[in-house]
Amino acid sequence: MTDATKYRALVDFIGNTPLIRLNHVSEATGCEILGKAEFMNPGGSVKDRAALGMVRDAERRGALKPGGTIVEGTAGNTGIGLAVVGNSLGYPTVIVMPDNQSRDKVDTLKSYGAEVRLVPAVPFKDPNHFVHQSKRLAEELDAQLPQGACWAGQFDNLANREFHEQTTGPEIWEQTGGAVDAFICSVGTGGTLAGTARALKARNPKVTIGLADPQGSALYNYYRHGELKAEGSSISEGIGNSRVTANLEGTPIEAPFQIPDSESIPLVYELIRREGLSVGGSTGVNVAGAVRLARELGRGHVIVTLLCDTALRYRARLFNRAFLESKGLALPDWLDLG
Repeated sequence: MTDATKYRALVDFIGNTPLIRLNHVSEATGCEILGKAEFMNPGGSVKDRAALGMVRDAERRGALKPGGTIVEGTAGNTGIGLAVVGNSLGYPTVIVMPDNQSRDKVDTLKSYGAEVRLVPAVPFKDPNHFVHQSKRLAEELDAQLPQGACWAGQFDNLANREFHEQTTGPEIWEQTGGAVDAFICSVGTGGTLAGTARALKARNPKVTIGLADPQGSALYNYYRHGELKAEGSSISEGIGNSRVTANLEGTPIEAPFQIPDSESIPLVYELIRREGLSVGGSTGVNVAGAVRLARELGRGHVIVTLLCDTALRYRARLFNRAFLESKGLALPDWLDLG
């Protein structure tokens, strides 16, 4: 009979992801551009960290009881992370999701057994926004279900940011031997950027914090000009925001960049072709931001960003010639999809 205490559960493998040198962009910029391989988390994305952090916090507070249901409004990856964590720890999940997200993510959620409720995509100020609907649903289920329900509330739940402060930032510091000069990534909830920035700044206040923001998000204009104003649109999912969330509030963002799809999406294909990394559109935005920051800082710096998830979660967009052409984008010639 084996001693089960020496083996670890699935949730224990969230985090401690590798830091990968992105050779092509590093050589092109003269900087060491490193990508934290968050797609290697059990649920396939960086959002596993937020999911575990919020669930553990809810357990400590008594908001999530044994057998209770986790409810969340999400564009996809946080829902997948919550389903993975929930299944591992014994909690069912109900996910409220805008209906403009990729079918691949919806199917992935359902394959984990999550209940998915698709709702029309509307602005945050609308009471029918998916976040507001998920909060109301959590309150209803909490009153109806014997074990109750708990709303994750990832956008303003500081357990999201705190988990990154406790894990992602310290991991980057340790993996670079304290030599990291800058960290940059895109923002959805703001938890990843804010928590990582806090951890790195606490260790070295000179670390530069950058924001890579897709078009259609208001955050670039806010950090550059002081006004929440969105322009354009992006095919990237799960990033960008029209407001400063509680997680993001107070984060010292010193280098904001607005990244158009025409810059980020070709980088997705370059990462596949040159690095063997099949990553999603948000990673393209992140790497484009790291390249911009490298050129602004100059040669010889160590810049870290995130490789958020896999391109296979966005097959209907990233590998769809007709869809890309409708957005003024194109598949590279070497990518033969018939």
